[in-house]
Amino acid sequence: MRSQLSGTQFLFMFARIGPEALLVSLALLVSLVYPRLGECWFQRAEQALAAVARKRTLSVLLCGISALAMRLALLPWLPIPKPFINDEFSFLLAGDTFAHGRLANPTHPMWVHMEAFHVIFHPTYASMYPPLQGLVLALGQVVFGHPFWGMWLSAGIMCAAICWMLQAWLPPSWALLGGMLPVLRFGVLSYWDNAYWGGTLAATGGALVLGALPRMIRHQRIRDSILMAIGVAMLANTRPYEGLMLSLVVAARLFWWGVQGRSTPDRVPARSLIGRVALPMLLVLVLAGAATSYYFWRVTGNPLMMPQRLNRETYAVARYFYWQHAYPAPIYRHQAMHDFYLDTEFQYFKLGRTVSGILLQLATKLGTIWVFYFAPALTLPLFWLPCVLRDRRIRFLVIAGTVGLATSALVVFFNIHYVAPMASVLLAVLVQGMRHLRIWRFEEKPSGQFLVRAMIVICILMIPVQVHILAAVPKPGSWPAIGQERVAFERQLQSFPGPQLVLVRYSPGHDPLADWVYNGADIDGQKVVWARDMGADNNEELLHYFKDRRVWLLEADDLPPKLQPYSDSTITTSRREVTVKQP
Repeated sequence: MRSQLSGTQFLFMFARIGPEALLVSLALLVSLVYPRLGECWFQRAEQALAAVARKRTLSVLLCGISALAMRLALLPWLPIPKPFINDEFSFLLAGDTFAHGRLANPTHPMWVHMEAFHVIFHPTYASMYPPLQGLVLALGQVVFGHPFWGMWLSAGIMCAAICWMLQAWLPPSWALLGGMLPVLRFGVLSYWDNAYWGGTLAATGGALVLGALPRMIRHQRIRDSILMAIGVAMLANTRPYEGLMLSLVVAARLFWWGVQGRSTPDRVPARSLIGRVALPMLLVLVLAGAATSYYFWRVTGNPLMMPQRLNRETYAVARYFYWQHAYPAPIYRHQAMHDFYLDTEFQYFKLGRTVSGILLQLATKLGTIWVFYFAPALTLPLFWLPCVLRDRRIRFLVIAGTVGLATSALVVFFNIHYVAPMASVLLAVLVQGMRHLRIWRFEEKPSGQFLVRAMIVICILMIPVQVHILAAVPKPGSWPAIGQERVAFERQLQSFPGPQLVLVRYSPGHDPLADWVYNGADIDGQKVVWARDMGADNNEELLHYFKDRRVWLLEADDLPPKLQPYSDSTITTSRREVTVKQP
């Protein structure tokens, strides 16, 4: 039976380590014994790709189209993913809101019964996240009929943008190789293209900023200035903090170029700097800033208040940075909300209050970056990192990457898409390391050349392995399994006549990350509404409001989850309200 891809299966990244390590070990052995294996075939392939790489526009299109075509080809094994992570539902709410032609939704009269993670309910009902991801999901929903197709398009654009960025820093053939690596690795076969909470847009923004920089310095073209400004706007509306850090480094480089250029014989005319660099960028950034501020105003009532900040001040106890103190604990109306913010999040935040905890979290961040971007298949070039650090060609990228990763390490919480703005930098360092590895010789044999070729072969051989891992049937009770079950229940309820209301009840010890209660932008208009069971007395106002709906009770923590009509025999639970003291 064909399994369904369930969004973000993080374990796939770790499951591929064993097979890749075995293949890399075999490649190392062959490189020392028989490094000319398959040389004639490799030479033909390299000559053909070099001919393509010399056509820069074609190379960019090849990377983008390859990612799109590959994901389409994998649909029989990896169908459209089902969301199951809390963040995904928040982004989908944003997409659904935009698809309805609104920036935010009015607060629902029964919002207390439908509180959800990463969603604000006052002064409007909206996602807490920056808007760009939601806009892309809305594009997929409106134009293609499903939000997934917005993610699909963004993955192709990311791979194309990375190739374009690398062309400004590396020789054409190596730029093409660098643009194809995300196609083979994380651009298609990761949660960046198989879930709904992003990575691709921030990576695209970072690639546009870093790809435009050397082009602006060399040519002072208006289009490059506009592309850089678009990249900055994308970063501001996907990963604001990490994007700001990258943008500041690039701004410092531009400032130094402008100052330095005034003192050289072939200095750039001031008219060119202002008219072809500064003004186009300023125009785009002002328009983007005004649009973002307008969005904040419509969602939070304050043009300077980010929805994410409002949500965190309303619900969270843990803060983002190590030096910050915890928020005062609010009163939670639902046990699941209490457990998430006071147990799951706050306990991790408290771990970062100790030196050993900080070191553990830092090691986890570095390990996650290694597994996602490199893993065994692409680790060998990292041994040439000392040589890469001395290369003038990408010295600025090394500086930008160092600043980006260092500032990301100051944040307590981490996921791999947090450093997505640095994706093109990491790939540039990797490809430059491959260039050094390629000229390495062992006993006058071209061992390094074989290893570089073998690495690409290993990436290709790992595609079916990664597809198999991603397509595996999730374990009952796991987050992906719950995502599938929620979709199955909703499909079943959609088939019933009339509107439906589902009250979700959790057992003691429920995992708050396995939540069921999320709704779309138009709650009253949707066929199935999800709400939290708050006990018979407190449910009464909800049942009265939705008096025309058929009511169900879902025992979410049963294996399998049990859905039954809501009646006198199912309302024996007590109200689940928790008052939390300040930690």
